[in-house]
Amino acid sequence: MDPINILTGINLIATFAANLGGAQRGLKSSVSQAKEKPVTYLQKLPLYLSMITLVLLILAIFQIGTVGYKESYRNIRLVGMIVYVVFSWVQIWAYRKLGNNYSTEVVITKNHQLITKGPFKVIRHPQYLSQFLLDLGAGFATLSVILVPLAIIELPFLILRASLEDKLLAKHFSTAFENYKKRTGFMLPFIG
Repeated sequence: MDPINILTGINLIATFAANLGGAQRGLKSSVSQAKEKPVTYLQKLPLYLSMITLVLLILAIFQIGTVGYKESYRNIRLVGMIVYVVFSWVQIWAYRKLGNNYSTEVVITKNHQLITKGPFKVIRHPQYLSQFLLDLGAGFATLSVILVPLAIIELPFLILRASLEDKLLAKHFSTAFENYKKRTGFMLPFIG
């Protein structure tokens, strides 16, 4: 098997295990402690796209749906792998900083807090930026002809979901959120 695919697969297993606890906690909070949870396609569609990208990445690791590997593609693949690894761990860092506020759904819980530390000190939605970049990086690392376009298709839905979260946070944290918003970027530092 290809060394870049092996490293990508190892990272996939490690990050999947690291995300498991947060996902279980997020499921419990969304079921039992929701104060406000909008009804919208943005609750599920980005999650479904994320699951599809995960399946496609697993297939791509086994060179299903990929371009043939040539030496001339090595640098692109290495950069893709580095982006994938770095942003998969940035995403986990963001989930851990969210703590009890983490949920797989857009929701305000009864004891919700505004998180402004860790990656949230610089941007308001590091988890969504990370999702896009890790999917894109994984697509280039494996040269998946399906994963790269799907990551690009996924981006507008992640932006819409992040905008929905901003509206909810502004509604529930008013002045504190407005002050936080002035100090941070939306999904990129210093932008919006």
